[in-house]
Amino acid sequence: MVKNPSPIAISYFLNMSRIGVLLRRTFGLMKEHVGTDHLGNKYYWQPEQKTWTGRIVRAKRMVVAVNPTEFEYLEGNIPSEWDAWIRGRRKQPPSIEELVKNQHYREHIKGKAREVGERELALQAKEYEEGLVARPAQTIAKGHAAATSFGQPETSEEPVSTANTFQPGSWIPAAKK
Repeated sequence: MVKNPSPIAISYFLNMSRIGVLLRRTFGLMKEHVGTDHLGNKYYWQPEQKTWTGRIVRAKRMVVAVNPTEFEYLEGNIPSEWDAWIRGRRKQPPSIEELVKNQHYREHIKGKAREVGERELALQAKEYEEGLVARPAQTIAKGHAAATSFGQPETSEEPVSTANTFQPGSWIPAAKK
């Protein structure tokens, strides 16, 4: 006999026993609360069950979100560890220790990335000052991106070049009145 059976084992036992069948027929489908994340989302596991009509409902993992409206869902509302459990990429739900450890690791990596970015900007500024690297050209695009002339040099009625430096297409004559 197991001293401390897991909640999943208990649900499986109830699912296979006559008591479980009686409970399901009386109260409907059973689901078990597995955990809650730091955002307040609640995670449930529903074992494979038979309904009172004899239909078999396969096992499910589900989340009851704090913010249930779909249009307000943003990436990151469910931690990646819980997301992996919901999608079946891991068998056991994450422990609190694992969640805290991974959060500290993410913060550590973000700090390192911030440091590298700051060093890179400082090095780039030094290179610009010393003249080792040319600054990127700043262009201002006029017009709409769908226009055929977008990104093309503008032509004007004022001559830009003369004699030996003349370039065809850089000047158009004034319209006749």
